[in-house]
Amino acid sequence: MDSAAKLAFVTMATYAKIFSFAFMMISSVVISSGKSDIDVAIDEMERANYFTFVMLMNMVPPNLFQGNVTFLMPSDRSLSRSMILQNSVEALLLRHSIPSPLLFDHLLHFPTNSILPTSDPDLMLKVSNSGRRGFFLGNVRIVTPNICTHGYSVRCHGVDGVLSIDVQKPSPIACSSSAAPSLAPPNLAPPPHYETSGGGRPQLRLSLTCIIITFVWVALGLA
Repeated sequence: MDSAAKLAFVTMATYAKIFSFAFMMISSVVISSGKSDIDVAIDEMERANYFTFVMLMNMVPPNLFQGNVTFLMPSDRSLSRSMILQNSVEALLLRHSIPSPLLFDHLLHFPTNSILPTSDPDLMLKVSNSGRRGFFLGNVRIVTPNICTHGYSVRCHGVDGVLSIDVQKPSPIACSSSAAPSLAPPNLAPPPHYETSGGGRPQLRLSLTCIIITFVWVALGLA
């Protein structure tokens, strides 16, 4: 075989390798594109050994989460210590998710005492940020960040426990006897409740509410 033939053979072999590699890449993209971001995230959860959380995900309607979410995943051991009834699985997953896809680096931008919503409208998470090894949401610490990264709209992080299910409701706002007169009109509707895992609203709002109530009571008393 002369040099020209050898060169042609090597060129054809090179092209064959390039074509084969391109075909494999295209095939993998086509296959992965058939999965939703939630399915891709579940695969990542399984590879990270969060099997109990995956089982819970498979117990709820598939349209409960469709993307744009961050999951906070307790370990199998933590979940095994919690009493989870079948009719409470959906509520547990809503509490352990934030309605926005946030990588750990994004979360680290939130300062201490920031409030993040969960997918449960009755629960907010208070941030305690002491850096990568001390980032808390509510009563749990993120211990294994960025487990789910391949999908566009789903992120997940491992946490060291189950979020408390006792959402403390602040007591109705009440002014002290020194702040309000004793001629309060009857049947005043109480102010709305705000439910957060970090306690009530700032004291400034409480003081402003007391001032408004006092003004109304005095005006009614002078009428």
